[in-house]
Parts: sequence; C-alpha cells; structure tokens
Amino acid sequence: MNPFVRALKQFLILLTIIFFCVGCSHLESLSSNPWQRIELPTEASALDIAFIEDSQHGWLVGSRAALFETNDGGRTWDQRQFDLGEEKVTFTSVSFYGKEGWIVGKPSILLHTQDGGQSWDRIALSSKLPGSPYYIEALGDNIAEMATDLGAIYKTEDGAKHWHALVQEAVGVVRNMYRASDGTYIAVSSRGNFYSTWEPGQAAWVPHNRNSSRRLQNMGFSPDGRTWLIARGGQLQFSAPPEDLTPEEGTIEGAWDDIIYPEPGTSWGLLDLEYRTPQEIWVTGGSGNVLVSFDGGETWQKDRGVEGTPSNFYKIIFTSSQRGFILGDRGIILRYEPSPENA
Repeated sequence: MNPFVRALKQFLILLTIIFFCVGCSHLESLSSNPWQRIELPTEASALDIAFIEDSQHGWLVGSRAALFETNDGGRTWDQRQFDLGEEKVTFTSVSFYGKEGWIVGKPSILLHTQDGGQSWDRIALSSKLPGSPYYIEALGDNIAEMATDLGAIYKTEDGAKHWHALVQEAVGVVRNMYRASDGTYIAVSSRGNFYSTWEPGQAAWVPHNRNSSRRLQNMGFSPDGRTWLIARGGQLQFSAPPEDLTPEEGTIEGAWDDIIYPEPGTSWGLLDLEYRTPQEIWVTGGSGNVLVSFDGGETWQKDRGVEGTPSNFYKIIFTSSQRGFILGDRGIILRYEPSPENA
C-alpha cells in the first residue's frame, strides 16, 4: 500500500476515534446495575413476554418461531417447539388470562392454549384478514382482542370460533402499536411520518400529524394517561397532564411539554420506553443502551453495566414493579433484579 495512503487512513481512523470520544455520553452513571443478562440458545430477536397471572410460569416469543418457557420467574428459559413444517414464522405477541393463552405472529398465525401452554392449538384465520396478526390481548375466559399490522382490530368472545371487527377501516402498515388498559390504541406509521389513535366505539382510526420534523420511532401511554413519544435522534416528549389542558387542547393530541434529550451529545437511537413506577421511567435503544429517570423524566442516568451488551434493545416490559425484562436480538434479554432498597 502506498505510504501516503496508509498514513491518510491512519489519520482518518484517529480522527474518527477523537470525534467519537468527543460525542461520548456525559450522563451520570447508575450506581448499581439491576439487570441480569440472559443468553438464550437462539439467534432470534425476543419480541414479547407474558406470565400466567402472578405465577413464576411464563412464555417468551420472538422471530424464527422462537418459543421459550420459564418456571422460575424468567431466571432460566427452556426452548419449546411447535410443529410448523417448513413455514417461516415470527411470533410477535403473547398474552394470558389465567391459564388461557394466545400467541399471534406472521405470516398469519394464531395459537391458543387452555392449560398454561402444556399444549397449543393452531387456529385457522381467514385469508381475507387485513394484514398479519401483530398484537393479542387476553381479556377474559374465551375473550381476546387481536390487532393486525395494518391496524385491523377484532374481538372474540367464544374462544376464537367467531371474530367481529371493532374498526371499519385499517390504518395502514404500522411501525409500532400500543394498547392502553382502557382499550385505547396508538400506532406509529411505518415511515414514522404520522401516528393514529383509536378508542373503543370509534368507527375508524384518527390520524395525527407528528409535532416536529423528526420522524417518530415509538409512542405509548403513561400511567397517568399522558402520551409519550420517541423520535429519531434520541428525542423524547410527553404530552401535558390532562388536568393542565384546556377544553380545546383536551384531545389525545393535546399540548406537548418541551422536548427532552435524555443523552445529549450522542446519536444513539432510542427504541422503547416503560414505567416501572409512576416516577421511574426506563428507556432502551440500540447498541445496549439503557437509561433511567427516577423523577418522571426531569433527569436521567445511564446504566453502564449493560452498555457493552452486543444487542439492540427493542422492547422493555414490566409485568409488575418487581418483574421486568428488556428484549433484544441475538437471543439476549435482560431480567430486572431489584436492589434491596427498591424491592
């Protein structure tokens, strides 16, 4: 190699390192890491977790037909198989009501169990279903609500023998979808250029323009009914508390608080947000990035105990204040292990 070219390459590499270090995070570090790293025997991405009531028995689903069972609260997981022949399947959502459970995925698959997962039955779905099943919520004995990746929403009250549509028109391909406990949905469009909402009783989804030039990554609801959003470039924003809104602002778009950059000076992509308590917020992102706020989003700390994890953390779930999981790719998940003062 030409000496000049070699020297130039070395200079560019050095310049890149310097630039990277200048942009490194200066956030305060979390005093102790509450997350236990678990490596599953798969290269699949983990996409959802659900437990049977308050027991230690739960199920994890993901890409590549990943199906895992735990009987110790998620400390260890055993791989399970469902005979799919040559079919390539991604399981996207799992939910339980008592021992009755549901799993959905693409392309167009629905599994049902009535014995806690000792046996699973595949239920045929109509070829006219708009999109592929994306989300499932078990609501009672033989009652479940299912949404597709095009925004079609259906409900069954007889164990999936019959389904009736709750919304007349699908919203289009979605990037993310979130369901609140009252049955309200919020969905981000596939390109992140707008979002839509649906409330029980509405005939169709209501579209909303994004409130900045940044494309949306994810959206959801806080415990007090506010809306949160994650936009490209590590941007967070929360809607104003409902009690602070005027009648004109008192819609789901409402008024938004100031933009927050939890980790200024970096370009890490943030992917998901979840509350452990009304004031404790966890945010996850690419390259093993995990951040936490203990004051409702005013200040942030970085969990450096997991930042070297070779995984993107796509989803965070707290099934209770003492049980939580961060789901990543390459078979890597994190399990919340509360410290004695937080237990």
